Amino acid sequence: MTAIRSAPRQQSTNPWPPRKLLPGLLWVVFFLMVPLSSLFVMTFWRSTLSGMEPDWTLASYTTLVTQPVYLQLLFKSTRIALSVTGLTLLFAYPFAYWSMNKTARQKVMLMFLILIPFWTSYLVRTYAWFPLLGNTGLFNLVLLKLGLISQPLDIFLFNEGTVHLAMVYVYLPFAIVPISLSLDRLDRTLLDAAADLGAPPWKGFVRVTLPLSLPGVLAGAIIVFILSVGAFVAPALLGGASGVMIANVIPDMFGAGMNWPLGSTLSFLVMVTTIFWIWLIGSRVGLREIFVGK
Repeated sequence: MTAIRSAPRQQSTNPWPPRKLLPGLLWVVFFLMVPLSSLFVMTFWRSTLSGMEPDWTLASYTTLVTQPVYLQLLFKSTRIALSVTGLTLLFAYPFAYWSMNKTARQKVMLMFLILIPFWTSYLVRTYAWFPLLGNTGLFNLVLLKLGLISQPLDIFLFNEGTVHLAMVYVYLPFAIVPISLSLDRLDRTLLDAAADLGAPPWKGFVRVTLPLSLPGVLAGAIIVFILSVGAFVAPALLGGASGVMIANVIPDMFGAGMNWPLGSTLSFLVMVTTIFWIWLIGSRVGLREIFVGK
């Protein structure tokens, strides 16, 4: 008797497995899309003395046009975020490149030392600059002892420069880690091939190492920019009047200002600005290549 063979089960070629994606989709919908949608709807409400009225109006957007201080503050925040990102990469890449040829144990130790500051609060790390930069801080004390100044200087605190310094210090690990991972995935045989073809070390770096590590550089740039454009603690504590950023104004709108529609509009505007820069980078290099490396 001839055995009846069952037809082979056809594997589904559907690239959309809803069962596997359902938990992630629910998380994104309830904790991202719903709050952002509520924030967007609130931008069209009207602010009154008694609170808010669900009235469809463009009053908040009109305020942005008639009072350009908010847009100027957004441009200033974007400028600071871009400069902080550039400075962070300027310090992060040489460190990551220097650690590229270390042993695995040494790399683990270096990463451990880099991540140690995260054991303390961001607020504590920001306050730590006061004993260094204050009138009675270490910098002024050294300058006084050397006889370079006759009285303490006030230029070390409460300005944009201090905000840059604190933010670069805090966000530096967010750039070092992706750049280091990108350099670790680098095929060293390509560098050997470049050397065999007569390329000096600097040319091998420019033509091989730097282009292949670009995804890690861009990943670090995106992370640092997102964190910088919405920075609140460092500008509030160390910036003074000249270091205020957009994130320092938004909480006032939801608090003492009692203008939730304008606060929602500013928040939504910051989000759109961030998405624009991510899109701009992603249009040059695919986001999958940046964060996955493929």
